[in-house]
Amino acid sequence: MIATADVMGWRWSGILHSVRTWTLLVLSGLAACAAVPPVGPLRANLGREGASSADFRALASAFATANPGHSLAFAAATRELAVQPVARVGLVQAGEANMQIACKQAECMPGEPSAASPRSSPVGVGDVVVLEPGEAASFDAPLDLLVFALPVTPDRSVPRAIRPDWDPRITDTPGGCATDGKAYRRILLTWRGEVGPYTFHGLNVHRVRIDDSFTHYHPRVGGFDEFYLVQAVREGARLLTSVRTETIQQPASVRREDVPQLLQSMPLQQGDLVYLPRGVAHRGLGGVLAQVITVPGFVPGAEIGIDHHLHAINERLGLSGNEALPVHAAGALQPIVR
Repeated sequence: MIATADVMGWRWSGILHSVRTWTLLVLSGLAACAAVPPVGPLRANLGREGASSADFRALASAFATANPGHSLAFAAATRELAVQPVARVGLVQAGEANMQIACKQAECMPGEPSAASPRSSPVGVGDVVVLEPGEAASFDAPLDLLVFALPVTPDRSVPRAIRPDWDPRITDTPGGCATDGKAYRRILLTWRGEVGPYTFHGLNVHRVRIDDSFTHYHPRVGGFDEFYLVQAVREGARLLTSVRTETIQQPASVRREDVPQLLQSMPLQQGDLVYLPRGVAHRGLGGVLAQVITVPGFVPGAEIGIDHHLHAINERLGLSGNEALPVHAAGALQPIVR
């Protein structure tokens, strides 16, 4: 059974495709700026109540409202993703199966295979399924999938199954929230071809093990929404967040009594889906394996560090020990923008 929120989508081509794509991206940014302060973070655990929970419905609704033309669904123990007139990206959260892709002949894009000539691949936890408008996927065993419906379609060079632990073109690429030279960070869909083999500007995803990331946010204009789909955790794994990003960026205005409200700590569990709208500051800690998903995509220059501001607040107010705001050492003395 699939629960979804307000699916919308179109099929694009040529110049019209590009113009309308960027129009939607601009609208998404404007919608994200409409509320002050930013909404979020929002969390739902897919392993307990899944799509039936009020938490997931609220999360999916907030995402669809902030990103016109997009929707989010969770398909629990499904053997099929039926044909839809929109592109979709599905992230496998549980199960292993052999997948077959086919398209409804009347809705196939030119050159696509018919139901008599499906494509197939094994898929499991950590893998991504990519469907064009008019395509369906069937599985020979039940899978749990988080499914994004999108108003733009990936290029046909993007495979229908992306398998970060099996694809020889995908290797560890330290960066972002896992910069250690031995970091597990595998980029499945990327904005820039130089950092990964499969490019798409509608949605990006990388599978990463986060031990201690720097504190950062994505701007409400020109930035992107982000999700953590948690697939494994160590004891003590957590996410620090803040909706008071603008206050943090003005250290001289922060009073001692403001400090306890600047950052919140969210313990993480396997199965958590955390939605971080544009403008919400965040930092992963303690050992979490997650699919990090960005919509529209990981726009270069839109990952803005704030640890130097947190450090300045500590210094100005003389905060130390348990009173001090947690600061990532690499970003404490100079701004980080990626």
